[in-house]
Amino acid sequence: MHLSPGFVDATEAQRIEGAARGLLRGIAQLGQTLFREGEFGLTRSQVALLDALESGPCRVTGLAARTGMAQPRVTVLLQKLGDAGLVERRRCEDDRRAVETSLTPAGRALLEAGRQRMAAALLTALHRGEGAVEDPERAVSTARDALNLLLNAMESEAS
Repeated sequence: MHLSPGFVDATEAQRIEGAARGLLRGIAQLGQTLFREGEFGLTRSQVALLDALESGPCRVTGLAARTGMAQPRVTVLLQKLGDAGLVERRRCEDDRRAVETSLTPAGRALLEAGRQRMAAALLTALHRGEGAVEDPERAVSTARDALNLLLNAMESEAS
């Protein structure tokens, strides 16, 4: 359902705005903490490119669209990742002018190891102290489901 700004209850809008600010801050802090725990040895932008390549080879234009980065930045970062042996670039078979980038086994292994460290850190944190969670898997699944609900609502609003 789409409500124009004139039909939104002002009190409800203020409450949602406050909650959304807290949500955005929390997501950002959690993302920073988990990234730090992943110990990737790369920048967040570099890891975002590796993550975007996980589903398969992609051209620079596709990676720029998936990550929200400018194409020149993607090109520079891919060069660094290539020099590190984490990605490889090849001419497209269907269009020899274009180049596709894909993860190397080393790039895939780096992503997996970092994600395992992130998960281990999250699990440790959920088991520790006064805020210990009885069922960490359920807590994480509930948070994921809540985020998906919000994402789906925003995507349906955009279409």
